[in-house]
Amino acid sequence: MKIAITGAAGYIGRHVVKELLNKKHDVTAIDFHFKEVDERAHLSDIDIFSGREDLYDKLGTPDLCIHLAWRDGFIHNSPMHMQNLSSHFIFLKNLIDAGCKNIAVMGTMHEVGYWEGVINADTPCNPLSQYGIAKNALRQSLLQYATGKNVSIYWLRAYYITGDDEHNCSVFTKILRAAEDGKDTFPFTSGKNQYDFIDIKELAKQIVAVSTQKDYTGIINVCTGTPVSLKEQVESFIKQKKLNISLDYGAFPDRVYDSPIVYGDSSIICKIMSNT
Repeated sequence: MKIAITGAAGYIGRHVVKELLNKKHDVTAIDFHFKEVDERAHLSDIDIFSGREDLYDKLGTPDLCIHLAWRDGFIHNSPMHMQNLSSHFIFLKNLIDAGCKNIAVMGTMHEVGYWEGVINADTPCNPLSQYGIAKNALRQSLLQYATGKNVSIYWLRAYYITGDDEHNCSVFTKILRAAEDGKDTFPFTSGKNQYDFIDIKELAKQIVAVSTQKDYTGIINVCTGTPVSLKEQVESFIKQKKLNISLDYGAFPDRVYDSPIVYGDSSIICKIMSNT
């Protein structure tokens, strides 16, 4: 397939580009810079927020656009989320109007807000951050606009991503940096909360598999479907990295707005992956 991917140099994007190329797709990588982007890809610094109606043609009329670009993705209450919301929608709307038949967009469990237990496509959304609010609004607007049009929309709802920690902003990255700075303890919560963790390379495989199939569209969880305690995940990370650092449990109280357990329904992604 001929595939355009936005946010190609980002934390997720670099891995998705590589996975697409390994699957022998023709990839156009779109971003402001291309540091560490696989050199096999075609590179484009076209401004996706320009509002131009001819972007689909300028990108070579791809069969599929995977839209991962999102400024301040690690800063959940940044004003940039709402400021850029219309630009994201206009970009995707113009692709649809110009004839793009397949569009995949990166979603997030933060669209849902506080929830205890499993999240599926029908779970009600009450986002609690600017990031979640903007993503939720984009999904609603995009799916509504695509109704009755000849286009397949894949909304890729992700959960807690691990791996490639040098480029992440997670607690794992912070622990890694603390160990590198010579600290022997790291202040922590109780670690009891259970989340759906997925390695970035596995996530990339799932994104590619979902975006390039035809059996399932709409909201699709890209996840493991298995809740793991934060304590277990972090302790495993410290052991795997052979870090000389220990966790100071209880140094920080558990946040009241963090769910004790939340994870994705993996039934659809398991069916998709079994066919790859």
